Amino acid sequence: MTDPTQTLDTDALRAFGNDVDFGRTASDYATHRAGFPPAFFDLLTDRGWAGPGQTDIDLGCGTGTVARGLAARGLKVTGIDPAQPLLDEARRLDSAAGVDVTYTTGTAEATGLPPASADLVTAGQCWHWFDRPAAAAEVSRLLRPGGRAVIAHFDWLPLPGNVVAATEALILQYNPRWAGAGGTGIYPAWLADLAQADFTALETASFDLFQPYTHTAWRGRIRASAGVAASLDADATARFDADLAALLARAFPDDPLKVPHRVWMATGVLKT
Repeated sequence: MTDPTQTLDTDALRAFGNDVDFGRTASDYATHRAGFPPAFFDLLTDRGWAGPGQTDIDLGCGTGTVARGLAARGLKVTGIDPAQPLLDEARRLDSAAGVDVTYTTGTAEATGLPPASADLVTAGQCWHWFDRPAAAAEVSRLLRPGGRAVIAHFDWLPLPGNVVAATEALILQYNPRWAGAGGTGIYPAWLADLAQADFTALETASFDLFQPYTHTAWRGRIRASAGVAASLDADATARFDADLAALLARAFPDDPLKVPHRVWMATGVLKT
């Protein structure tokens, strides 16, 4: 496996991102993308990195997986995302979960929120889409002195012969420009981003788990990825989905699937 953050330069990754619109996948995104697991939030609270009464700003919040999880643990959360359809889904999911999050459209590089207004700034599954130096500077601006940044990922793991590797190969047949294949779920460059934005006490944490997906849910999860419905047209997406269904039935008949994932995060404290 290779780490895409090491094999792709930032310009190439963001150039691909210019063609990606997750708003087109809002329904699949909300229904089928597994959010960060409870163990992720347990780790944040157990280590004292997030706690009740704190104020969090969640960048690139999407359908609110991180924002909702932190709000359920007593934080006051504002979620920021440029895609209004994702925010609409986030509000619907929050209502079902009985939590309250404030959402606003905006970018990680220029949120429009007041300076020194947060104890915690989070970014889940999205840092690679940002202008990273500009986003890190914005995180520094948003935090109070001594505040904490957490950049987190919940990535599937392509291993030889597994369903992830086979799925990635199929995505690349339909979308050779897709920049997300072959990942390890580890992003060492994010530590440099934090260090260069005046963060100290840098740490990382990670753990692996198997995320269950039915065949239907895995197909929905993959449609909601950057390489499929967020960047292919409807006809290509439908043909891809049919091919993935056939692949699963032929080569991976277990239902549900046990898909290996890695939770990884980088965190640091803003210098006082």
